[in-house]
Amino acid sequence: MSIAVTGATGNLGQLVVEALISRGIPASDIVAVVRNPEKAADLAARGIVVRQADYADAAALEAALGGVDKLVLISGSEVGSRLAQHTNIIDAAKAAGIGFIAYTSILDAQDTPMKLAAEHKATEDVLAKSGIPFALLRNGWYWENFTNDLSGVIERGALVGAGADGKIAAAARADYADAAAAVATTDGHEGAVYELGGDERLTYAELAEKVTEFAGKPVEYQFVSEAAYEGILESVGLPAPVAQILADSDAAIAKGALDTASGDLQKLIGRNSTPVIEVLRQA
Repeated sequence: MSIAVTGATGNLGQLVVEALISRGIPASDIVAVVRNPEKAADLAARGIVVRQADYADAAALEAALGGVDKLVLISGSEVGSRLAQHTNIIDAAKAAGIGFIAYTSILDAQDTPMKLAAEHKATEDVLAKSGIPFALLRNGWYWENFTNDLSGVIERGALVGAGADGKIAAAARADYADAAAAVATTDGHEGAVYELGGDERLTYAELAEKVTEFAGKPVEYQFVSEAAYEGILESVGLPAPVAQILADSDAAIAKGALDTASGDLQKLIGRNSTPVIEVLRQA
């Protein structure tokens, strides 16, 4: 059985490849679809099949997916361009005769208030019309989203956000990768919709307590408005449209948009999610 992974050199894609190998898939049965093969040299050295395809190049995508049985479609990172990219991949998958797609979407994609979900919702709709059997892996937040400035958070003693008292059912990126690999390597997932989130459903204040425990010095949650948070993100160099999307997502935490008690992640990976303390240690 041949399994392709798009974005295989990205943060999540690399972990999906590792999870497939951990689940017993031979390297030669894994196809890493990448834009830049040079970044995949380590994968090729391990016997993984590396194929180059830009998401805008339909012919290259179809060639890259030739002979593949299943596809793990890792959602793109270019907000605003993702629907077109995902549609190209789905069309190429159909032309190549792929029998199953697992797509990494976002929690409650069809109904969430998050602006970030719009392209995910539209991609789910494209999949539903494609005729290809598929499963939706609606990923929650990564704990790693909060570790990019971990040293700064600890130094300032403040974890800043617009999530108020909303709970965040986040998990480690590797947990979501393992779930994707589980769906790709086992049967019976056609038509399934998995709402994926971790065991620890923490408010920002509770997350600050975890950082305090890890750091050994006080870190408190500092609530700011969505507009203020957007300004903070812009001040550290994020483009205005990206800052707006991320601030909207953070404010949506207060509305429960990033919380779930479904247990789907745990059922798929056969264990509890990685504790946030462990994610902090790894960061």
